[in-house]
Amino acid sequence: MLYIELIRLWEEAVQLIDSRDWQGALTKLNQITEHNWRTLFTVASAHIAIGQVDMAIKALDQVIAKDQCLAVGFFQRAAVHIMANRLEEALSDCKWAQKYMRENPVIDYKQLGLRYKMYSWQVLYNAAAAHSRLQQWDKASEILQAASQERGVGRSNLVVTALEKVSKREVLIPLLVPEGEVFRPRKQEVEQLKPRNFLGEAKVITSLIPNDDFRGFDPLRPQTPGYYEPKVEGQDSRYMMTTSAYEAKGAGELTVPAGAQVFVYSVDDRDGLAIVIFDGKRGLVPKFLLQPRAKKNKDKNKRIELANGIPHPPALNPPNRPQGLAQPRPELRPSSASAAHTTPPMMSNSSTHIPAQQAETSAQEHESVMVKVHYKYTMALRVPLETSFRDLQEKVAQKLGQPATNIRLRQKKHGTAVLTPLDGDNGLNSLEDVTESGRATIWCQSEDPLANRTILYQMVALYDYTAQGPEDLEFSEGDTIDILSEVNEEWLEGHTAGDIGIFPRNFAHR
Repeated sequence: MLYIELIRLWEEAVQLIDSRDWQGALTKLNQITEHNWRTLFTVASAHIAIGQVDMAIKALDQVIAKDQCLAVGFFQRAAVHIMANRLEEALSDCKWAQKYMRENPVIDYKQLGLRYKMYSWQVLYNAAAAHSRLQQWDKASEILQAASQERGVGRSNLVVTALEKVSKREVLIPLLVPEGEVFRPRKQEVEQLKPRNFLGEAKVITSLIPNDDFRGFDPLRPQTPGYYEPKVEGQDSRYMMTTSAYEAKGAGELTVPAGAQVFVYSVDDRDGLAIVIFDGKRGLVPKFLLQPRAKKNKDKNKRIELANGIPHPPALNPPNRPQGLAQPRPELRPSSASAAHTTPPMMSNSSTHIPAQQAETSAQEHESVMVKVHYKYTMALRVPLETSFRDLQEKVAQKLGQPATNIRLRQKKHGTAVLTPLDGDNGLNSLEDVTESGRATIWCQSEDPLANRTILYQMVALYDYTAQGPEDLEFSEGDTIDILSEVNEEWLEGHTAGDIGIFPRNFAHR
């Protein structure tokens, strides 16, 4: 999922929460396919507001799984556990929340997008609320006395009222993050969702063309005389060239050199003068000095520029591929004078054996097949066409440096994407069964037979798990895990991708 799409859906959900449309906010949040812990906390807050306690607990479980040191996550889940009458779990979450506050009296989550300050006395208050529901009044009173010594806004009134309720054997209502206070995306990320005009408006700064106020990109107008022709309606305007130099003699006339390109506004007879533009100036020159501008074709390799001023595109031909340079053979320097005059005896026989060797190689290639093996990397080897399955397995295992019993070869049948094992039972006697046009493609996978072990059931990984020790099983989200034993209520022993180890139960789903 694109990150910009996540920010857009998250921002729309927060706006619906501000208008107290909790169901609409959940609809937006459910469209997010890759949640982070902040969006999951927002999902949990929406479920709490609707009254869906079980759904809120599941969302908070995922929040804590993604950030195991989030004190406000444990605090919020403890309050929801109290609402669901799961008091032992609530007390455990209160302990974890107090631990991850790291002896700080208050934590401000504003920089993370949550406009809420969590105080340590609030965590103690929820622990007392759990004890009050367990009818442990003395323990609840003791915790509230400790909370009265903590610092924080609003502590005194709530703690005093709670002590009075405990003395009367009344249960306490847990504290939650205020309704509507959720994690919000950063303001800078939301502003980037708005479209921006990075180009701005074009403005003419300088131009060789008189009174040029053109703004835009069409047509392409290089600022060189002879390319841009001003539009003059109803007149025969075009570029022409002067045959000789002319010096102005009267008012309104222009001085032009020989061979100059001028833009002619009109060639009407005005005492034999024509109105032209040259060098950014407008004036009169004799009409007999003007002649049509010819096409430029000085050389076959030169570009031809048309009279309308738009040049042809350059002729770009792809360069020839570089030829491989022959590597110079190293010179053999004799170690002694006698060696310099000694001719090796095999030199005379080597030339006679080359044709026979080439013929033998050609015959061998004709009766052999090129096998491409897909492993963690791809390798290729040439083997005789009549190679049996067992011999091929031995050759591949030797190439990989592994025992033949630890690998298994598979193939894809024609028209399918399923990898089928290649073994003697399926009738693979030689490579002729899987060879097409002198080539064969097979897949090699490592095998762990799990000897003397029983798979109890299978689970699917909900999150990525990185091994914390040599005995841990590392896996990625979505992997299938074979469960071999249950270590205790929280840890399982599993197998995946040829590895065996232990992992937390809450990282996978049965």
